[in-house]
Amino acid sequence: MTGSSGERTPSAAPHVLIIVQNLPVPLDRRVWLECQALVARGYRVSVICPKGPGDPARQHLDGVDIYKYKPAPETEGLLSFAWEFAYSWARTAILSLKVAARRRFDIMQACNPPDTYWLLARLWRPFGVKFVFDQHDLNPELFLSRFGEPERGLSAAEYNGLLWLERQTYRAAHRVISTNESYKAIAVRRGHRDPAEVTVVRSGPDTAQMRPIHPAEPRPAGTVELVYLGIMGPQDGVDQALLVVDELVHKRGRTNVTATLMGFGDSLEDLKAQSVQLGLEGHVRFTGRVDKVAIAENLSRADIGLCPDLKTPLNDLSTMNKTMEYMAYGLPSVAFDLVETRVSGADSVLYAPSGDIAAFADQVERLIDDPGLRAELGARARTRVVEVLDWRPQAEAYVGVFDSLSGFSRPGPAVPDAVSSGTDAQGRRYVDLADPQEFNRYLVDRGAPA
Repeated sequence: MTGSSGERTPSAAPHVLIIVQNLPVPLDRRVWLECQALVARGYRVSVICPKGPGDPARQHLDGVDIYKYKPAPETEGLLSFAWEFAYSWARTAILSLKVAARRRFDIMQACNPPDTYWLLARLWRPFGVKFVFDQHDLNPELFLSRFGEPERGLSAAEYNGLLWLERQTYRAAHRVISTNESYKAIAVRRGHRDPAEVTVVRSGPDTAQMRPIHPAEPRPAGTVELVYLGIMGPQDGVDQALLVVDELVHKRGRTNVTATLMGFGDSLEDLKAQSVQLGLEGHVRFTGRVDKVAIAENLSRADIGLCPDLKTPLNDLSTMNKTMEYMAYGLPSVAFDLVETRVSGADSVLYAPSGDIAAFADQVERLIDDPGLRAELGARARTRVVEVLDWRPQAEAYVGVFDSLSGFSRPGPAVPDAVSSGTDAQGRRYVDLADPQEFNRYLVDRGAPA
């Protein structure tokens, strides 16, 4: 119940406003899982985010009210980025007023990048709104990864400005949510936060939902399919994946190798041009933005997942969602050797030194030539992601942050049990994970024709 002023009565569920700038919702899988966990535990949830292609300005989806604004045009250069951040901040601030006009919100969660919404949190604080910082990226490390160590002048000013914005965000937050222990350590050391006020919530998949299917379109007989899933920005290393395919196809004669690259980002058009320059048109397919139906199809029929993120100050400390998503589908993968990728993948992933294309291709060839190893790593990956990385315990930790801030608590799981069925919504048959023989047969053959 709410009064005419829009305030919440003591018995009503708290209202959480979640702010995202870099991706639309529900495309941002982590944020959408967070939304669903809060809804499952009785919270009212609103989201402010940019529009994706064809998105409406308002949506009510699975219990979540979503407010969207037209994103700023793509930009380059410091002044252009400053304009983008200012524009997005202003549009978000206006929409926050519209959210509050419908019903007062009690907690505001901001997901970075950028680290600018601490000021909006400060403006709402006199009205009793508490602030949760959900740190998705380390922006100072992102700067170092793209531009190197700043020496002086404008570059140093930009870097110091990012550190200042990060400090302000840490200081404004009542609680900090970190995606892994490396991020938590920075919140404690650089952000001077009490470890008790920083909660690790990993972006693990809901493995009851993300599980292998028998694909509707098996791949052609005799082919080997590699796959990439993720954002395609300058720091994501997708250009390295193209170099690996070039190494396999043109230098090692693996002409039966194909690669499906799923995702979008600032580098997509450059990557398409690079693929043409390397003569890979018949071997590489770019899908662009994909939904969960296409993700399940492609990750279930592929043979090997690619994790081409290079070792940089940001990547080394970041959890790669793609690694865990491959694992959820029992997909063996090859990665450049990064600290947090080893935390996720452990011994279910094969590793190569960062930037060593030949070594990466060696590991891919090792998997191509050894179906037994593919099956072993795929089974190991699925077991690890279910037992160690699954979203369900992460969701409990996430909702616990809001329960502690609001004093509200409702019993029940933060992730409802999945409906037991032998097929998905598209009629594709799930692999029977409880049948070791069928699962092993699938891991060896995957998307090959029956």
